[in-house]
Amino acid sequence: MNQEKRYHPLLMIYDIWRLIKNMFFLFLFLFIIRANSDFWLFTYGRLAIVLIFMLILLAIPIRWFTSKYKVGNENLQLNRRFMITNSRTIPYATIQHSRRKASLFHRMVNMISLTLETSTAGDNSTVTFHVLTQKEAQEIEKHIRATGRLNHSENTYEKEFPGQVAENVQTDTYNADPIVHFSPTAYDIFKASLASFSFIAVFPIVWSLLSNFIQFFSFGAQAEDVFTDILDAWPWWIILVSIILIILIAIAAGSVLTIFRYGKYEIASDIEKIYITQGFSERTAFTISKANVQAVSIHQSWIKRALGIAEIKLICAGNTGSEDAEVNRLYPFLPVQRAYTMIEEILPSYQVTSEMNRLPKKAWLLQMLKPSWVWMIATGLLYYVKPDFLGLEIPWWILSIVIFILVIMSRLLYFYQTRYAVNDSIVQFKTGGFNTRFFLSKRTKIAEFQLTRHTVQQKLGLASIVVSNRARPVVYTRISNLPIEWCQDFSRWYMLKK
Repeated sequence: MNQEKRYHPLLMIYDIWRLIKNMFFLFLFLFIIRANSDFWLFTYGRLAIVLIFMLILLAIPIRWFTSKYKVGNENLQLNRRFMITNSRTIPYATIQHSRRKASLFHRMVNMISLTLETSTAGDNSTVTFHVLTQKEAQEIEKHIRATGRLNHSENTYEKEFPGQVAENVQTDTYNADPIVHFSPTAYDIFKASLASFSFIAVFPIVWSLLSNFIQFFSFGAQAEDVFTDILDAWPWWIILVSIILIILIAIAAGSVLTIFRYGKYEIASDIEKIYITQGFSERTAFTISKANVQAVSIHQSWIKRALGIAEIKLICAGNTGSEDAEVNRLYPFLPVQRAYTMIEEILPSYQVTSEMNRLPKKAWLLQMLKPSWVWMIATGLLYYVKPDFLGLEIPWWILSIVIFILVIMSRLLYFYQTRYAVNDSIVQFKTGGFNTRFFLSKRTKIAEFQLTRHTVQQKLGLASIVVSNRARPVVYTRISNLPIEWCQDFSRWYMLKK
């Protein structure tokens, strides 16, 4: 494939489908919900939305007809010739990750979407082929693999997209099946639905449906009045059982939503790559090069800590914004012990040590005496606004005390939970109050190290350090109030970097 060719004709259908999906709610609001409104904004808005829709609809076949791409031996070329020629060349050596996606549309027409993530910055950091045949996608990846950037095995893609591997794809040097490290059980899905609070989204949906149902069949009666009558007429035990049933139904519905998002999730790896597949009706396959992993971060919110689960994030060179957050995030509801052992399984060079140092007692004093700008600003706003919560007349100063107690609790938790250690070529930090973060990085992956001390820290023999890792944007990790002696040892340890 060393000549220019047009994109698949189904790309036009895909673009039309995306256009309809993106503008559906605007049409619904302007032409149905506000159909009878004579307000000038809605009148001209209806005209504008129809005009924009027709212009984009007209531009779709023009864009398809004037756009071509060429898969060369060394680079990928994207060309568009319409009045002004626009050409873009992407060397294969700059491509860091690849991402396959098979939405319901793709699966219906036996197509696939392929996204290539490069090491460049800005809006042109990704290249996306929204509609490709399996053969075309693998032809592109074959040329990229020839440069050594992507080393997928043929067996991997056969597993991710069964029965869709082209016969002419060359087998890579490393052709062993990936090792599957994690696939969620039904219990894992249940805990994920609780931690993600997806069941809460059920309540406003049910309330809205019930309100519309009551108003329609009760001649405009308000839902609040109907439920008040029910509470007055029904015995307390029936109401209690009803509430429990509603909560159980909401949790079940939340579990279904979680299954659709994280169903058939799988984390696997081979000697060079990490493979992540997810999606129930919409299948997505991510690949992460182990060589591009700069650090590992394990996050736990307060609810995840209560449920004993955690989330692993891989800090990688060549991040590409919001979508990449999904690529670099492993299953966000892993059992906490499994999360730590999985790091060593996937990345054997990242060994986690259980023996870590605690902050000195002098750090506790400094932590408690530090002024809280959050509390002071919140107190000022409460005094000025004097909010009324659910009709309860709560004095503003009581709310200020509650916020102050939460700040103190957060600082105490930060002091008791913060840990730090250096083990051969690995550094690891644990920080956080109500939410915690465990950071792990190799010395060779730390791009920059900073040591800072303010006047009070100097008198107490403390210091703060900041390490940065290459990513886009750069990831900074800070840990405060460490003993100055340890910071100096850490500085000498870092200077041994080769």
